[in-house]
Amino acid sequence: MSQDTIVHATCVAVAGRAALIRGASGSGKSALALQLMAYGAALVADDRTRLWRDGDHLMADAPATIMGQIEARGIGILYAPPAGPTPVALIVEMDAPAPPRLPPEVSETLLGVEIAQVGKTDADHFSAAVYLYLKHWRAA
Repeated sequence: MSQDTIVHATCVAVAGRAALIRGASGSGKSALALQLMAYGAALVADDRTRLWRDGDHLMADAPATIMGQIEARGIGILYAPPAGPTPVALIVEMDAPAPPRLPPEVSETLLGVEIAQVGKTDADHFSAAVYLYLKHWRAA
């Protein structure tokens, strides 16, 4: 990755911390973002997210051409007030195999910054759990 790069990912923010939601087309990135936004998350970017390093933080924002827009399949492009640049605190990997009930902590390094990572589950509480993770972190 270069110093400033665009990745295929959706991103939302809660309490000043962003979740970078990655996965193949049709994996549910925007759907998860919409669920998180229904709980009160703010849209950072949908489908394409601009990343850069700022000191010890990995920052995320939307490219100008799609800022404030999110696709809702079957409805169309919706407007949502953009969160603006937000530090990434969590990577949600939509294509990862289902994790165990109590998964070990996993992280990934992007642009030299270590970021916690979780895999998608099919549990009904998944979006609520991601929201609470961003708002209050994970218990040790």
